[in-house]
Amino acid sequence: MRICQCWDDGNLDDVRLCELLRTHGATASFNLNSGLMRRERYHAWTNGTKDVWRLSAIEAPSVYAGFDIANHTATHPHPTKLSDADLKREINDGRDQLEQLFGKSVHGFAYPFGDYDARVMDAVRAAGHTYARTCGNAADIMAPRDRMDQPTSCFHLAENFWAEFERVKSANGVFWFWGHSYEFVTEADWVAFDAKLTRINATAGVEWVRLPALFG
Repeated sequence: MRICQCWDDGNLDDVRLCELLRTHGATASFNLNSGLMRRERYHAWTNGTKDVWRLSAIEAPSVYAGFDIANHTATHPHPTKLSDADLKREINDGRDQLEQLFGKSVHGFAYPFGDYDARVMDAVRAAGHTYARTCGNAADIMAPRDRMDQPTSCFHLAENFWAEFERVKSANGVFWFWGHSYEFVTEADWVAFDAKLTRINATAGVEWVRLPALFG
């Protein structure tokens, strides 16, 4: 059974998340908005009672060292609401700027807000991406499909996470989950995710894989 994960937006909590993933030998892809990165960290918004901060562009290469980087557009708009010109700029600039910042090719894309249609898919494909993640779920993520319309197995906080995990394991398939690090609000949330990674790694036959290796 192969397993992969991705995390969106480039928030400050990614620092702790990356450290935790390294301790478990887990691969991951981070979907980032290059146009929202500044030279310094800054307060981006408030999620309930939690202040969400953005990582700085200066620290990003070291924070994400060893992990894959994917495009999440430059500034996280609703793609279907953009003009053709603005859509192209958001997608192309997002990818180009990430490649310059990290010094490596960017293969993947994640639709902001899970918002996409055929026009957006074509623009993502034309920019050179090899897959684009939606917010949808599928029983078999490796089934033949347009890779610009790529679902995952489930959200990391989904109630059926372990049921899906076991189902995919029984089929010897690929299990892919996703989320945002700002969703870890309390210390108990971090402890629970640490335990989740421990349980995954304790499962016989599990292999962490990189998303570009699956779809690139």
